[in-house]
Amino acid sequence: MLNKINKTLHAVKAKTPLVQAITNYVTINDCANILLCFGASPAMVEAKAEVEEFVHLISALYINLGTLTKEQEEAAILAVKKAAELHKPVVLDPVACGAISRKMDVIKRLFEVGKIAVIKGNMGEIKFLAGSAGKVRGVDSVDDGEGALEACKNLAKLYQTVVVATGKTDIITDGERTCLVENGTSLLTLITGAGCMAGALTAAAAGVEQDFFISSTAAIMAMSLAGEMTANAVEGILPGTFRVKLFDYMYNLSSEDILKGGKVKCL
Repeated sequence: MLNKINKTLHAVKAKTPLVQAITNYVTINDCANILLCFGASPAMVEAKAEVEEFVHLISALYINLGTLTKEQEEAAILAVKKAAELHKPVVLDPVACGAISRKMDVIKRLFEVGKIAVIKGNMGEIKFLAGSAGKVRGVDSVDDGEGALEACKNLAKLYQTVVVATGKTDIITDGERTCLVENGTSLLTLITGAGCMAGALTAAAAGVEQDFFISSTAAIMAMSLAGEMTANAVEGILPGTFRVKLFDYMYNLSSEDILKGGKVKCL
C-alpha cells in the first residue's frame, strides 16, 4: 500500500490536478495553500453563475458544507450535477451534519442529482450519517470511535462510495477494502481547518487516481504524516507555529518520508 500511496502522491505533483472547491469560509485560505503545497492547483469557484462552466476544466470537485450559504447550496447542487455528467470525481465533506438538520437535506439532494466518489468527515459526522450515535460538538467530533469501523463500512455500502473518517486513527474504506492510517498528532485538533484541508487533499488525489480507495488513503496519510513530522520537528511546538510549519512539511514531503514514516494498516 505504501508504494501505491507514493505513486499517487507523485502523480499529484506531476499532473497538478485542478481542484474546484465550494468550501468553508473559515478555512478557505488554508485549503488553497495546502493544495498548492501538495502539488495541486486550487480554484475556489463558487458563484452559482460560474460553477457549471468551470466544472468542464477541473480534475475534481470538493464540496464542504461548513459555512453553507444559500448561494453555496445552489452552486454545489449545480456543480455536482455537472460533475456527474462529465464523470469528474466529487469529494463531500459533510461538516456539522449531526448538529444542523438542514445539512442532511442538502446531502440528500446532492446524492439525488449526482455521484459522490468520497465522503470525508470526522468520526462523529460519519457515524451520524451511518445512523449510529455519533457524538459531535458543533463542527467537532467528540466521538470515542467505538463502532466506527462498522459504521464506515455500512455507510460505504449504503452509498456505494469510499468513506473516510478522520480521528486518532483514520479509517478509509470502500465497504470491502479497509485501511487504517496511524500517523498524526493531537496538534491537528488545535488548529482550524485540519479536516477541511484533508478533504481538499482527498479531492486532489482523486483527480489523478481513479481508484478512490487508494487516492483517499494517500491523501489522508500525507496529511497525517506531514502533521506528525511537523509536531516532532520542534520540541514543545505550539499551535500557531505548528500551523505555519505544517505547510512547509507538506511541501517537502518526500518518497523517503512516505516509505519510512507511513503507518498504514490494511485489514
